[in-house]
Amino acid sequence: MSQLALNAEALYSDLAERVRTLYKPDMHLVGITSGGVWLAERLQHDLGSRLPMGILSSAMHRDDFSSRGMTASVQTQIPFDVNEAHIVLVDDVLFTGRTIRAVINELFDFGRPASVKLAVLVDRSGRQLPIQPDVYAARISLPANQSLSLARNDAGQLSFNVKER
Repeated sequence: MSQLALNAEALYSDLAERVRTLYKPDMHLVGITSGGVWLAERLQHDLGSRLPMGILSSAMHRDDFSSRGMTASVQTQIPFDVNEAHIVLVDDVLFTGRTIRAVINELFDFGRPASVKLAVLVDRSGRQLPIQPDVYAARISLPANQSLSLARNDAGQLSFNVKER
C-alpha cells in the first residue's frame, strides 16, 4: 500500500466550498461508509448543519454481494424521513459507479427523496454506469489494477492510500 501525492486535506477544503454552492439549509447530508461518512461528518460541522446526518452502506445492494459478502463496516442509519427530503450524498472516491447505484437503491428502501445530489472528493476514470458527481474536488486517472481509498488517522487527518488489486 502506498500513499498518493494528492493532498486529501486540501481537497476536502475544495470539496467543502463546492458543496456550499449546492447546499441549502433544509438538505440532509448522507455519507457512504466509510470515507464518505468521515467527509459528511466534517461537512456537517463546517456547514453548521443542525439536521441529522445519515449513513448509507452499499452492502445489501451490491451486484457483487455473492463474492464479497457482508463487510464489517457500519450499516445504514437514516435518522430522518427520506420522503421529499433533499439529500447530498457524499463519498470519497467515485470509480465505476456501482457503489453509488447500490446506495441509491438502499436510500430508496427508506422512501422517495425530492432530490439527490452527489458530492465526491475524487472522481477517477473507469465508470461502468452513467453516474456523475454534481461536485468533486479532483478528477484523476489511475490504472484499473489500482484502488484508491481515503484513510483517516486518530487525529482525524485525511490521506489517500493506493493498493494494487
